[in-house]
Amino acid sequence: MTGPLIPLDEAGHTLRALTIQEMLQREFPPRDYILQPILPTQGLAMIYAMRGIGKTHFALSLAYAVATGGSFLKFKAPQARRVLLIDGEMTGIAMKERLAAIVAGAEAEPPSPDYFRVITPDVQEVVGMPDLATEEGQARLEPHLDGVALVIVDNLSCLCRTGKENEGEAWLPVQGWALELRRRGIAVLFVHHAGKGGAQRGTSRREDVLDTVINLRRPSDYVADQGARFEIVFEKARGFSGDDAKPLDATYTVTQGAAKWTWRDLADSTYDRAVAMFNEGMNVRDVGEELGISKSAAHRLRQRALAEGLIDG
Repeated sequence: MTGPLIPLDEAGHTLRALTIQEMLQREFPPRDYILQPILPTQGLAMIYAMRGIGKTHFALSLAYAVATGGSFLKFKAPQARRVLLIDGEMTGIAMKERLAAIVAGAEAEPPSPDYFRVITPDVQEVVGMPDLATEEGQARLEPHLDGVALVIVDNLSCLCRTGKENEGEAWLPVQGWALELRRRGIAVLFVHHAGKGGAQRGTSRREDVLDTVINLRRPSDYVADQGARFEIVFEKARGFSGDDAKPLDATYTVTQGAAKWTWRDLADSTYDRAVAMFNEGMNVRDVGEELGISKSAAHRLRQRALAEGLIDG
């Protein structure tokens, strides 16, 4: 008699299953971080926002910190790692100016030559940018992935063009590619647009395999002359919590050609704004509506301000 059929994959390999004892005894690489604690090695992450908020500023500054072993906001890259940035829409001159500002304003020295590489449309002389929703497009990146620890895809709409954005099936080829990169030890950060309702545009299926999802959004008191100022909200935070996952109020500015980030906890920023509004004579309801918080939350802020002597009773 013949034994049971053993399913093979296309390469003739079988799936391997471990017993619980084998799983507990097996040596795996220790948990490490690309950017601690929000992006682990082999991590899959996404940042998304409305157009013009500052997604690319965020992604470029994060990439520079990883490539130099530096810091970004309150997060630290434990060591310098190779980064590949795939830019789908910016002009070459705009990319050059933004990178120059980051280098001029950074505390860390510029990365080693091969630690920060950029694929951008203006330097493609024969063929255009790859479509990462296809096997052909993914294969075109292979020569550039050797030794890379982080791939940044900026943005999904420009670089994943096959299929309908709001259909989950169209995401599967990109998800499969990202999971394969993870298996090979490469982390991926996707940059994406928000839809009209404020959530990430298209299928929510994208978020299923992601470790970290970051939403950048305008503060309620934002004015245009503040430039790139936004709230950073961690909507999915696998592997970190507490203070590490607190939302931030961050501002990106460029002065005399040098970029600078300033940030503070969003709760502190909200409190300061509430105190200013109460001192202007606004009531609890109006402050809550202005800040986008509940009336009870606004009342608690008022009680705290009274206790600290920052407003009159």
